[in-house]
Amino acid sequence: MSLKGHVITKVQPGSIAEELEIEVGDTLLRINNQEIKDVFDYHYLINDEYLDVLIMKQNREEWELEIEKDYEEDLGIEFGESLMDSYSSCRNKCIFCFIDQNPEGMRETIYFKDDDARLSFLQGNYITLTNMSAEDIDRIILYKLAPINISVHTTNPELRKKMLNNRFAGDALEKIQRLYEGGIDMNSQIVLCKGINDGEELDRTIADLGAMQPQMMSLSVVPLGKTKFREGLEQIPSFTKEDAREVLAQIHKWQEKFLKEYGTRFVFASDEWYIKAGYDLPEEDYYEGYGQIENGVGMVRSLYDEVVNYLEEIEGDDRKKKVSIATGFLASETIKTLAGKVNEKFPNMEINVYPIRNDFFGPEITVAGLTTAGDIINQLKDIDLGDYLILPSVMLRSGEDVLLDDLTTKDIQNALQTDIRIVQSDGKSFVETIINNE
Repeated sequence: MSLKGHVITKVQPGSIAEELEIEVGDTLLRINNQEIKDVFDYHYLINDEYLDVLIMKQNREEWELEIEKDYEEDLGIEFGESLMDSYSSCRNKCIFCFIDQNPEGMRETIYFKDDDARLSFLQGNYITLTNMSAEDIDRIILYKLAPINISVHTTNPELRKKMLNNRFAGDALEKIQRLYEGGIDMNSQIVLCKGINDGEELDRTIADLGAMQPQMMSLSVVPLGKTKFREGLEQIPSFTKEDAREVLAQIHKWQEKFLKEYGTRFVFASDEWYIKAGYDLPEEDYYEGYGQIENGVGMVRSLYDEVVNYLEEIEGDDRKKKVSIATGFLASETIKTLAGKVNEKFPNMEINVYPIRNDFFGPEITVAGLTTAGDIINQLKDIDLGDYLILPSVMLRSGEDVLLDDLTTKDIQNALQTDIRIVQSDGKSFVETIINNE
């Protein structure tokens, strides 16, 4: 009987695998006489100090290798698919789903909705749990895979079914309870929709999830992002400045309660709420280590502090440059403030910040990460951008120089006739990219 295996695509130099003459193209069949379904199985099984590994060489010869190693030491092999299995896609039709608000004709990967617990564990993705079986939950608890990041949105089962357009969505709350009882660390998020899961429903959700501490480690609340492509989707009102202030007051009330009872604020509002409300962002200590920064919680504060601290470490000079920065409207005032602080250190530089209006997705989308090359080109084409134009790395597809509309940084450079510089999301990179210390 042939065994299902996983083809090895990389062998780390100096690793156990290289020492045992395992090669790229070989196939991993079994570990300790167990087939490996996916990366969960693999990482769990290789933790042992003594392993019996079955490898099939490219000539179909099978090698049985007895390995003695340190506990949790890796074998040094990688696989073509990081999960060694197909990705689980999302079957929900959430009323707030951003992917469903994309126009037709974009690249295929943009329309893929991942909802895979393995991606949550490996990459920090948020999942709904709706396509997970009881066996999947058992495996997470058995393998102690944590943290798992969960898109909860509401703990009202009937409302969750409505919001996710999935009659099984309410059952996911029982799975969260099982993970809690199994001692699995979790993070959670709420996409807040006006008139749907806000107000009393938000109080209910925060209370229910907060009661699962310390296994439920944190909760972020982010506003619905609305594009202009919502034809056929439920019409949801936008949050106003006054709404944002009410949401923040509600969250701050819960933070005071949790801080007294658990020693943590637990629930955090994303930066958009403070900016929309017209409030200053909280100080660094407020964010308790920035555990939800990938959800936009404290991202602006973190960048601000990093820039200020780095500028204190370096000496200014009289270099002369003209530099332009393109960004989204959301953080544009902060970027202007930070550019001004760089200017104080380097007074002969001219630094211009250009907020890019999102004509592609619509004016309610204000984050830099959803800016297209077409909008940048159209809005900056008649402007003297100086020595170079700086773009934040969040505008690019990971590991590539391609923006959301499939145009590249080279396309922007050719259209605007100026060099392009990419800035990473940290303070040192912000300063160094502006002053061009190469």
